[in-house]
Amino acid sequence: MSRIPQPTLSLQANFASDLPELCVPWQAEEAPEPRLLVVNEPLAADLGLDPEWLRSQEGIGLLTGNRVPEGATPVAQAYAGHQFGSYVPRLGDGRALLLGEITDTGGHRRDIHLKGSGRTPFARGGDGRAVVGPMLREYLVSEAMHGLGIPTTRSLAVVATGRTVLREEGPLRGAVLTRVASSHLRVGSFQYARHHEDPAVLRRLADQAVALHHPAAAQDENPYLSLLRGVITAQAGLVARWLLIGFVHGVMNTDNMTISGETIDYGPCAFMDAFDRNAVYSSIDTGGRYAYGNQPAVAQWNLARFAEALLPLLDENEDRAVALATEALGEFPREFGAAFSTGMRAKLGLPADSPDETVGPLIDDLLALLQQDHVDYTQFFRRLGQAARGDLGPVRAVFTDRPTLDAWIERWQSFTPNPEAMDRANPAYIPRNHLVEEALEAATADDLAPLHRLLEAVSEPFRERPGFERYAEPPPEDFGRYRTYCGT
Repeated sequence: MSRIPQPTLSLQANFASDLPELCVPWQAEEAPEPRLLVVNEPLAADLGLDPEWLRSQEGIGLLTGNRVPEGATPVAQAYAGHQFGSYVPRLGDGRALLLGEITDTGGHRRDIHLKGSGRTPFARGGDGRAVVGPMLREYLVSEAMHGLGIPTTRSLAVVATGRTVLREEGPLRGAVLTRVASSHLRVGSFQYARHHEDPAVLRRLADQAVALHHPAAAQDENPYLSLLRGVITAQAGLVARWLLIGFVHGVMNTDNMTISGETIDYGPCAFMDAFDRNAVYSSIDTGGRYAYGNQPAVAQWNLARFAEALLPLLDENEDRAVALATEALGEFPREFGAAFSTGMRAKLGLPADSPDETVGPLIDDLLALLQQDHVDYTQFFRRLGQAARGDLGPVRAVFTDRPTLDAWIERWQSFTPNPEAMDRANPAYIPRNHLVEEALEAATADDLAPLHRLLEAVSEPFRERPGFERYAEPPPEDFGRYRTYCGT
């Protein structure tokens, strides 16, 4: 593994040095013929990296993990997790590496992480590689989430490795994604540490989580209880924002829930077209555990597993620790409900001080209407913005039960909704599933133009622009039932 001269770039190794029990030093598989497919220039600038340098041989070497700075210590992180409700005590980065941490231009620590960089000791029989389509999907969807203002890991680049990767559908082009996050600490990290033979590991992990993500907790009488409450609040707000935008994560295992409150792991995810509380897009979620409408309950369940891991730190007396954790977890429904209500008020253009006793039923009745007529979720709210300006035709056109809709609109209009506020809360463009598939199919055939055009749309999702009309339209009728797969 060759090294980049120190003056070019410095990568810190805080996780590797502070928590060696939770990682294994490792190096990326050599990429035989690396070729940069896409680089995120605004993100690179935020990180203090020159996009042109990233396009150079040395930059691409960093993005594949084959040329890292002096002093860097790439590691595969260890964690456990509940996968579809079943506990697995040892998961970890099977095809990923934390290259290290960088301080961005705002003074914040950011992880530089690779996905698809080859087998690690946690590979569990896999080849540790990734392919072009799925890595571009994560790049696209994570950047769309960022454009929507939803906390998320981000994508810096995708590099084709020049290696052929064998999958069920045949030989595919290998690729590596460079992911950026405020950290990769997960609920699963705490589950792993909780059962480590050295009890001090859990405390050191919790102290790092406090320092990175909930620093105010360090001043509290019980900082670990404050950490638990902080993560509950962050995740309640995050999942509420998922629902508000129609996002279905698809694989909400505990190893995919961050302590930071950032969305992580864009595998079998999708944005809803027609509103459906039972929407499932993952091919392996046959029971609907991670359906759109189940996401709040699953988040609370995951947070209970986090609380269980923290019990030894909450109180020396187990009964008191359980009582403290139970009380904290009991706040999740209120936290989620408040975040969802606030967000839905914004989507409907309602004054912030509108009384709950009238707004609550208004929201519930609307969601029932959308479910009944399977109305396109994103398009509906943009058309409702037109209704707030006096043009009811477009929104009425997508409903069959118009008398019920008209009665609801009359109630809604009594609040004098603000259409400009609605436009700021309701995107015109999301990464619609048919457009994502179109872009990825073209990209795998070396045509990146559709991907860049879709990225252009979703990077500024609230501003309607001429020439982007098709990106605001629902899928064609023949698109059919959409399915995504793990690793995609």
